[in-house]
Amino acid sequence: MTQYGFFFDSEACIGCKTCQMACKNKNNLPVGNLFRRVYEWEHGTWEVGEGDTLPAPSDLFAYFIAMACNHCENPACVAVCPSGAMQKDPDTGIVWTDHDVCIGCKTCETACPYGAPTFGEEEGYMLKCDMCKGEIAKGGKPICVTGCPMRALDFGTRDEMVEKYGEGDVEIEPLPQNTTGANLIIEPHRDAQKSGSGTGSLVNLEEEL
Repeated sequence: MTQYGFFFDSEACIGCKTCQMACKNKNNLPVGNLFRRVYEWEHGTWEVGEGDTLPAPSDLFAYFIAMACNHCENPACVAVCPSGAMQKDPDTGIVWTDHDVCIGCKTCETACPYGAPTFGEEEGYMLKCDMCKGEIAKGGKPICVTGCPMRALDFGTRDEMVEKYGEGDVEIEPLPQNTTGANLIIEPHRDAQKSGSGTGSLVNLEEEL
């Protein structure tokens, strides 16, 4: 089986959210639904130095993580779906949703450690990134990849991504430990913290997520 996956370079990402908006526009997603999210993680402190009148950054670090569905080797959403709507394609490894049989129970949303599935209120079923499989079938790439102005995102088979970028590290804040075999390779930011370190926080506005 060919297994497709994403690559993300956190050093290159400037947090512009072009990937997020390109995806939202292509899929005509309603307010409150996103397939790709750009997280901003911040850790450190602000201190006022001697003789300073304004706070200055002291050991204050921030970086971005752009994440969609990771099309995992062992997707939790597929394992728990009671209707069989969540499926992993045997030829491409893409995890997708069969809307004809989805009952909108949100079990997959609860099970996914990355929060990838989202419920469509108007549609009445679950929505999620399908890696723009229609574009891939035509020889193209996911819209988030082609839309990124900094080329922080890439796509291909997992073997191609590993050969090109190395194994990377997917266990960095704010992502959880990799329990599902995520097909995501991350080049961590130089200031990245390991998952579970607990010394920072997301600083996105609620409406951004």
